[in-house]
Parts: sequence; structure tokens; C-alpha cells
Amino acid sequence: MTIPLAVFAASELDAHDTPPWHPEHKGRLDASLAGVHEAGLDDAVSWRIPEMASVDDLALVHDRVYIEQIEQFCAEGGGQIDADTSATPGSWVTARRSAGAVLGAIEALRADECDVAFAAGRPPGHHAVPDRAMGFCLFNNAAVGAAKLAEAGERVAIVDWDVHHGNGTQDIFYDDPRVLYVSTHESPLYPGTGHLREIGDGAGYGSNVNLPFPAGTAGDTYRAAFDDVIVPLIERFAPTWLIISAGYDAHRADPLAGIGLTSADYADMARRLQALVPQRRLLVVLEGGYDLEALTYSTGATLSALVGGAYRPEPASTGEVGRATVTAARQLWEL
Repeated sequence: MTIPLAVFAASELDAHDTPPWHPEHKGRLDASLAGVHEAGLDDAVSWRIPEMASVDDLALVHDRVYIEQIEQFCAEGGGQIDADTSATPGSWVTARRSAGAVLGAIEALRADECDVAFAAGRPPGHHAVPDRAMGFCLFNNAAVGAAKLAEAGERVAIVDWDVHHGNGTQDIFYDDPRVLYVSTHESPLYPGTGHLREIGDGAGYGSNVNLPFPAGTAGDTYRAAFDDVIVPLIERFAPTWLIISAGYDAHRADPLAGIGLTSADYADMARRLQALVPQRRLLVVLEGGYDLEALTYSTGATLSALVGGAYRPEPASTGEVGRATVTAARQLWEL
């Protein structure tokens, strides 16, 4: 029997410890998963313990030497990788399980076991480039899933609404015509990439889309971006699968950024994306989000929208900031 929602998560097996001051901590995963209950989805969900991604799976998007370095670094006790990113002995297994959650979600959808799947793991992934960890991320979870699908002959769209640009995902697929990468993010902000005219290279020219918004941008502008730019470009690409890189740090309460979205805005964006691929071909992958209440509300609103629910603990946000970005993107893409 097909269930509405499968959630791949294992907070009880999370052994990726971060320093006490770090915004990316174990409580984030618990807060996100609490959104399932808050949205009233208990009777609609099947909870799954994700398997660990294999080294071969990780090597679809990461250099094998880098993968070996992370394994050895963790085995030797870990430590700080850069100013933002750290690892501990348990990070190797936990990061592989985070990537494995995405692969498990894909398999459940492919087997018609669920209508929508949520891969909820940490650390997040979209900043991890082929040969380096950065921005809290060790392995690029969404990219592993997209690469696995592309290897099987699928056309994959990734929509990344995290407030920080997913430089790792962009780098991995920048010259790959099988994957369309779309990012909405605040600019200027870490990591300083994601400019409007970064649109791909070589065979992948035209398959990379960035909408860099100024601080203060709200949901009305995001909805306009989806309606006028993102949805038409995804329809033009005609994907067979869609992955949402669902960071929730563009919420107005988030301490690390200045975009003004609410949980209802995420619900609106999710519904727009769901219609763009065949049934049971959409999965949600947790990225950032550092205000715990906002993370709970936003996860719940997203998943509720995707299974036909009406959970909206906050009203949608409105404003005119950022409209110039939408106009510029329409002109660039001739829409």
C-alpha cells in the first residue's frame, strides 16, 4: 500500500557532534522532525531508518581521495576542518547516513511505497564541493541522489531554497546537462557565489539558474520568482525527478541571514514545484535552518502542502524588496 509520506531519519543514531557554540547541532534534526507531528501528519507517515551511502555512491560526486581523507580524519579523532566546519569520530558514519537517507528516499518513491519522501539528516550538504568540506557540510547529500538518478538515465531538477547559495551543488553539476540546478538565496552572503549570470558551462550551459535576493526579500517576491522564472525554466527542462534542497534559514526568524520568509511561503513554493514532475518523483532533502521553532513550522508546512494538507502556522509574507532580481532573471532567460 502506498503511504502519503516516508521520512528517512535517525536522530537517535546521530553521532556528528559539533562545538557547543555551533548553530548546526543535533537539536536541528529533532526540531525539523517535530514538524511532522505539529502538522498533524502522524497518521500519514512511515518512519524509516536510512542506510549509509556507500563509498561508491559518494564517489559519484566526490573525489575518492577526499572521501578517504574524511574517513581517516574522523578515525583519528576529528577536529576543525575550517572555521565553520568540524568532524568527530562519529561524523563519518553519520554523514554517510545523511547521504543514504536521500538514496533511500529515491528507492521508496521508485517502488511506489510513498507519494512524497523526506530525507532528514545532518550535517547538511549543499556547500560540499567534490574535494572539500565547507559551510558545515561534509558530503553533498542532494547531489549524491541527483547523480545516482542521472546515472540511471533520469533528468533531474534540484531547487535549492536555502538562504545560502549551494556552491557545492552548482560546482558538481555546472557542466552537466542532465541536472538543472536552481538556487534562490540572499546576496551578498556566504559563500559569495551564485551570481545571476552563473548559468553553466560546456554541455551544461543554460542548466544553472541563480536568483540572488537582497536582505528583506519576502514571500511575494519569491512567489513571483517561481511563477515568472523558476517554473517556466523547469518546464522547459522537463525533468523526470525533482529534489528540493530544503534549507529553512530564509525564514524571517533565522539568526544567520536576512530574508523575510514564513512557513506559509515554503508551502506555496512546494506546491508550485510538485506539479512539475510525475507523481512520486519528488523528494525533500533537509539543508540549513537555525531557528528551531521556524524549522519546525517550515518543515511541517512544506510536507503538509505536498501531501494535500493545510498546515500553515503563520501567514504568508509580503513585500516589494527584490523584485529587480526577478526582472533581471526574466530578461536574462528571455522569459
